[in-house]
Amino acid sequence: MAEHTLEPVSGPGRTGRRHSLKYRLSKTVVPHAVLVLFSLLFLFPFVWLLLTSLKTPEEIFELPPSIFPATPQWVNYKNAVETIPFFDYMLNTLIICLVNIVGQLFSAPLVAYSISKIPWKGRNVIFTIVVATMILPAQVQMIPQYIIFSNLGWVNTILPLTIGAFFGAPFFIFLLRQFILGVPNELLEAAKIDGASEVRIYAQIMMPLLKPPLATVVLFSFVWAYTDFMGPLIYLNDASKWTITVGLQGFLQDHGAQWEMLMAAAAIMTVPMIVLYFFGQKYFMKSGSALTGFK
Repeated sequence: MAEHTLEPVSGPGRTGRRHSLKYRLSKTVVPHAVLVLFSLLFLFPFVWLLLTSLKTPEEIFELPPSIFPATPQWVNYKNAVETIPFFDYMLNTLIICLVNIVGQLFSAPLVAYSISKIPWKGRNVIFTIVVATMILPAQVQMIPQYIIFSNLGWVNTILPLTIGAFFGAPFFIFLLRQFILGVPNELLEAAKIDGASEVRIYAQIMMPLLKPPLATVVLFSFVWAYTDFMGPLIYLNDASKWTITVGLQGFLQDHGAQWEMLMAAAAIMTVPMIVLYFFGQKYFMKSGSALTGFK
């Protein structure tokens, strides 16, 4: 019988494994390490806000600055919500946010569907005009809009802050239109052959497919309305109708630079946005990749 001997692993094989390891390191470990560093950089202001909200006034202004509080001052949060009608301001803000979300969900997909899937004369011209309004600075629109709302008697009400949502934001119309264009026309034509009307196609076929971009619409509508400062400052004269952003500015004017309470109130203010983002993150990521559910 012929004797068989095991030959040592050749050099090129080991070289190939080394190259494969270097490739994985360069393609996975290094990019992720860079992303982690950038995430920590962007997260630092929020962490500093939380730490400052737990400090005493002396710790906030001491030099060199201390990062962690010696004893966390949780009472700052209690003082922050008791010094101003914090929860009243928060309720006013959430009402405005809810109305804006409902308005955008009603108008934006309806307009986007009509200019992308329903053939009618002049739809491309209308879409061009709608998109062109995105280049108008908000400062240019302030005075004309205020004159209109003042003549209508809507100043010191939430109508100027919400009525625009029921006519569709150009950005949302553009976003939804691009998503709807990816839906095959054959699907809609098959529904028409089965006798479905445009209303039924829109409600039972198109709207379920629009869940990812609609989640994006909800998220952005909430953030824009929640963080809006100039609108409530211009139109809401009664302090009982103020939103949280105007309320915090009023707190700063009335009580001075009590940064520990201001940071505590700002930390509480961020909670709804964080919760909404984590609930809608799955749909938000899907809309970013423009998935339509079709192979």
